[in-house]
Amino acid sequence: MARDITLGLDTFGDVTNGAEGTPLTHGETIRGLVEEGVLADQVGLDHFAIGEHHTDTMPLSAADVVLSAIAARTSRIRLGSAVTVISSDDPVRVFQRYATLDGVSGGRAEVILGRGSSTESFPIFGYDLNDYEELFEEKLGLFAELLREKPVTWSGNTRASLDGLSIYPHSESGAIPTWVGVGGSPQSVVRTARYGFSLMLAIIAGDTARFAPFSQLFQQALEKFGQPRRPVGVHAPGHVAATDKQAVEEFLPAFEAVIRSVSKQRGFRTPTRESLMRDVGPGGALHVGSPETVARKITATLKELDATRFDLKYAMTGMPHSALLTNIELYGTKVAPLVREMTGG
Repeated sequence: MARDITLGLDTFGDVTNGAEGTPLTHGETIRGLVEEGVLADQVGLDHFAIGEHHTDTMPLSAADVVLSAIAARTSRIRLGSAVTVISSDDPVRVFQRYATLDGVSGGRAEVILGRGSSTESFPIFGYDLNDYEELFEEKLGLFAELLREKPVTWSGNTRASLDGLSIYPHSESGAIPTWVGVGGSPQSVVRTARYGFSLMLAIIAGDTARFAPFSQLFQQALEKFGQPRRPVGVHAPGHVAATDKQAVEEFLPAFEAVIRSVSKQRGFRTPTRESLMRDVGPGGALHVGSPETVARKITATLKELDATRFDLKYAMTGMPHSALLTNIELYGTKVAPLVREMTGG
């Protein structure tokens, strides 16, 4: 697998706990997130991404603002969204915000677009969930046009038409790298290929092997649509600590609480501790353990899914901020070098 491998972190800006074990305020959480992004740059990671959410426990509704603060204190790491809910946003404003971030960061911005598995943004901005598919299809298509950075003529049902209008600012890099986050829909994989975006596989539970057909489908669809080969990335939860036991003890209770809450909201089967431990084991979605354990698992995941990028979703509501900083340091200084050695990347 001697290809260039890139390794990053992403977070939904979960409210974490301070030294006394009490939840931090939203402001403290956001300032801590800036600190985490700066540390990710210092330890040599390739990407740092923040996913859009609009809840009390995940209050990162303006990820690009936080990323700009990180950009001002870093010089190398790529900065982006993970994910921007394009369906409930205006593609023109998304492009303008990330083109601005690209300028602030000297050409280091990227964006991951998604339909929104968490749908709290739809009622906030006045969108009907009955229009879920149409909103995503139209707005994704418009964003693809905006990335050309030429006058845009576009019409649809979900926003006002554009008639030969130029959208500013232009990006520093000339083309903002754009990915689409996919959680298990073949139709979404094909659509991503049709628009010529890169594919980010979002894997939060179960066996990673079930996503291998999506990687194959993606490259086949790119060829069918006359698109060049595009990279495949993987987003998966995890946590790194000094030992496997410590990593599980720090991560699993917080992850279990979050997943149980989400399962009630979305109506899927509530996980058990046993099922979660299976996901911690070989072939499972959770990348939790010592640096050596996590490095071996990331290497296996990349190989199995024919992927060249791995983003560790590293924070969970209620975890200590100090544990997140340790995770980032170990991931950058221990895990990443081991993965690159194992993959030849």
